[in-house]
Amino acid sequence: MRNTARWAAALGLTAAAVCGPLTGAAVAAPGAAPSSLYAPSALVLTTGHGSDAATATPERAVTLSCAPTASGTHPAPADACAELRGVGGELDALKPSDDVMCTKVYDPVVITVQGVWQGKRVSYARTFGNACMRDAVGGSLFAF
Repeated sequence: MRNTARWAAALGLTAAAVCGPLTGAAVAAPGAAPSSLYAPSALVLTTGHGSDAATATPERAVTLSCAPTASGTHPAPADACAELRGVGGELDALKPSDDVMCTKVYDPVVITVQGVWQGKRVSYARTFGNACMRDAVGGSLFAF
């Protein structure tokens, strides 16, 4: 009997929380918007010199948020967010620009990106032969 009473109370509270009170009709105000239409998109990007992400010491780091508007400490958040949207958030899909010519001097630069892109966890690390090669691939996204 005691468990039945607890079950009924829990069910009643759940129904009230989900459906609202049983008295009167719940009517949304015209034009009322949900609290957020956007999945979270917040990233931390780092760059540093080294052969891989495990051994490179980060030299700079910026934040980038793309929803609902571009913001963060990134110097060009709107351009960086547009670049990310252009590849659907798939950082491996970023390709070098055809109009950039880089030297073959090996001075490795590591980029890491950690965070959330449209509600999905992101963990990315890539080593480039030098800063020019990084800039040719990352465009505005990696220019910080």
